[in-house]
Amino acid sequence: MSAEDRRFDVLRAIVADYVATHEPVGSKSLVDRHQLGVSAATIRNDMAVLEDDGYIAQPHTSAGRIPTDKGYRLFVDRLSQVKPLSPGERHAIQQFLSEAVDLDDVLQRSVRLLAQITRQVAVVQYPTLTRSTVRHLELVALGPLRLLVVVITDTGRVEQRVVDLPGELADDSYLVIRSLFAEAVTGKRLAEAASAVAGLSEAAPPALRPTVNTVAGALVEALSEHPGERLVLSGTSHLSGAWVDQPATLRGVLEALDEQVTLLKLLALVQTPDAVMVSIGQENDDANLSASALVSAGYGAGDTVMGGLAVVGPTRMDYPGTMAAVRAVARYVGEILATR
Repeated sequence: MSAEDRRFDVLRAIVADYVATHEPVGSKSLVDRHQLGVSAATIRNDMAVLEDDGYIAQPHTSAGRIPTDKGYRLFVDRLSQVKPLSPGERHAIQQFLSEAVDLDDVLQRSVRLLAQITRQVAVVQYPTLTRSTVRHLELVALGPLRLLVVVITDTGRVEQRVVDLPGELADDSYLVIRSLFAEAVTGKRLAEAASAVAGLSEAAPPALRPTVNTVAGALVEALSEHPGERLVLSGTSHLSGAWVDQPATLRGVLEALDEQVTLLKLLALVQTPDAVMVSIGQENDDANLSASALVSAGYGAGDTVMGGLAVVGPTRMDYPGTMAAVRAVARYVGEILATR
């Protein structure tokens, strides 16, 4: 074994002990807890090199060492593979998610499940409209002057808008208008559908053009992204325990979760459904998350990413376990949505 590999084993042991105990790790505890196959003096020398290289640091209150962001990054990058969940764990996840009745239920269940498995905060993103196509459009009369416009996407997302009509319509006029809009948008990506809707009034009978323009305005709104409505969170009750030794950072984490901007940017970076991304400490653009780690993955069908999910926790999280849970839940969410 090379000196570099041996020092990585020491780093890995420090990470494991610090995640488990939340206490700085000394050379004696490494000798006592891990079979590293070298003397205590060699471990002390390796820890000195790791500290000089910026992978571990010594808090002023202790003689022990803790991993730095750079140390966690090396640890994550050198994981040979994400450890698989046990067959029992995979079956439990699949069974729980498969019992969901609709898209909202799938996402609510997935985010609750992730929070329970990891004991951290979990977030899930609704399928992004820019990657969705219109599966079905329906118009429902709510009264002589009100209309409900319903758009259902191929990802199971449902957008609804209530429209106040400029005048009463005959019964057969509803069918004409519905047919006009359905033909224009069905099967199209949402951005294309919005463009198609914009010019529909010219194709409508003159008497129906005011109504068509009104419905078109509501449809463009329904087909547009609404970033503030796209995330579901669970597990905020875990925050105080996760950051028990870093109370000063808790307010910033809460602000970041509330604003959601950083999380949406992170999830937007996921390009393939099977990729697991880890963003550690100072790697996060948001200063409020400078003491946090985010593990994220996309969900979808084939190579198409519908949306993403993530776990947010302190940098001293269980990276292998969290990465495995995030990837497994993302895979099952994608499979379930692809078959509905």
